[in-house]
Amino acid sequence: MTQVRTARFGLGQIVRHREQAFSGVIVDVDPTYSGPLALTGPVQADQPFYRVFAVGPEGGFIVYAAENVLEHDPEVEPLSRADEAQWFSVDAMGRHAPRSHRLQ
Repeated sequence: MTQVRTARFGLGQIVRHREQAFSGVIVDVDPTYSGPLALTGPVQADQPFYRVFAVGPEGGFIVYAAENVLEHDPEVEPLSRADEAQWFSVDAMGRHAPRSHRLQ
């Protein structure tokens, strides 16, 4: 029997990394690990992985992180409407997708 996993976080959601000092917004979700063939460290590949647009002192960067190292960040304000319009397409149901992808 195949087990179906549901991603805990959605596009546009603000998260923080439990072990590293950054917060960011989810911009893409993979149902399982789809990075380079060799995983480094004790990471389970059979969980959702997220591309997180994080902001640091030198500007923005993309991080590929496993679900089990991310958590909701209640201390960070949600994106403003202007930020949403700049970075995402948002449909009538509030779902987010990177500007380069269309929502269906």
